[in-house]
Amino acid sequence: MTRSTLFLTALLATVASAADVYVNGVNVEGLSNQNFTKVNVTIDEKGNVHIDAPGYAVKKVTISADKQNTGVKEEGLVTKKYFVVTEQNVLGRTEYDIDLYINGKFIRTLRSDDEQIVSDITKHFAPGKNQVLLQARKVLNQKDQPKSTRADHFFRVIIGEGTMTADQVTIETPLIKFERTAADSNDVRQEFSVTTR
Repeated sequence: MTRSTLFLTALLATVASAADVYVNGVNVEGLSNQNFTKVNVTIDEKGNVHIDAPGYAVKKVTISADKQNTGVKEEGLVTKKYFVVTEQNVLGRTEYDIDLYINGKFIRTLRSDDEQIVSDITKHFAPGKNQVLLQARKVLNQKDQPKSTRADHFFRVIIGEGTMTADQVTIETPLIKFERTAADSNDVRQEFSVTTR
């Protein structure tokens, strides 16, 4: 038996007797039939397996009251990918910054002066219903003249379920479309309910 085989055998023995398995810090004991890609795996000194899985959201869900007497808990993962994509026909003309919040947590600011943003936001969602808030703020200085007041100069935010291949993202199921134009002048906040799977 070679040294590398001995090491592998010892490693497998450690995993087999591991106290707990965690995905993104959540204990997933009893979780089965899941496939994770592009993850980092660490085994700590107690034999616990820690899986760092960017792009996956993990949440413990208690089963309904009639099943609570069994003490069974259900583990859930968001198995689809979700993206936020910005679109402008003339960069910076709307002079809006849009703050994105998911389930009450600030995620990022989408700025009208930025080039197109395409970002994977899957990890911020829990399985099932989620709340998304988009808050648009006009960032025009009081002493400045607007760059544009045309209604056909738009800044659009799309959030949806999609796929990523190489350097291209395709939104297959748009869930949210939020838009401001250069003709708009007021600050706006809009809440959306999104069901992920």
